Amino acid sequence: MITKNVDKKRGHVHNPSGRYIKSFVYGGLDGIITTFAVVAGVAGASLSASIVLILGFANLIADGISMAFGDYLSTKAEGEYGSAERRREEKVTQYPKVEKKSIINIFFKQGFSKNDAEKISSIVCKNKKACVDLMLAYELGIAKKKQDPFRNALITFSSFVLFGFIPLIAYVFSKAVFIFRQDTFVVASIFTVLTLFILGAVKCKVTGMNWLKSGLEMLFVGGFAAAAAYFIGYLISNLV
Repeated sequence: MITKNVDKKRGHVHNPSGRYIKSFVYGGLDGIITTFAVVAGVAGASLSASIVLILGFANLIADGISMAFGDYLSTKAEGEYGSAERRREEKVTQYPKVEKKSIINIFFKQGFSKNDAEKISSIVCKNKKACVDLMLAYELGIAKKKQDPFRNALITFSSFVLFGFIPLIAYVFSKAVFIFRQDTFVVASIFTVLTLFILGAVKCKVTGMNWLKSGLEMLFVGGFAAAAAYFIGYLISNLV
């Protein structure tokens, strides 16, 4: 369940789960595209459905684990970098003149007059933690909130497997559903197209983008990659 924080004074609704939208979208998009790329490549090469399932599920698990570890390590490295820079900035606060000059420059670059920047700096410098947070945010772009590497990895893996399974649905149930058996690749393509659009549209719930624009953007990016995979498989099958 997505929890929301409501700022009643300003009438704003904040969605803290939005910090994981990158892992969710990244994992889901990569999952559905890479799996469909396998499906499209095999279909383009006119190979059997069993090959699709073997390669598709192998890709689903192996790439899902790889993506999860990659997200875990990158998030962990980002956190370690932020901690190291925080320690460095904390040492700067031991030199009040250097610290104040840095804060003045930050507000001056934000459009404040030099006089106002000096006044604000004098107030901010009374709080050492606020000074460090400000310098990290404006000088290095390091956010105050920390990401959870394990949760990021779990979301990436879950999203990858969930969305990556969709192009395989028609092949998994091809023997049980007549239309799946007759037009397996067409059904898989339709499922993929619809899911890409829905994934993009859902993303707008957090990003605030127009749902139609967000959905079409995701569809275009994913569709281009999928089409490329199909034609590569088709060309290779004619050359070999």
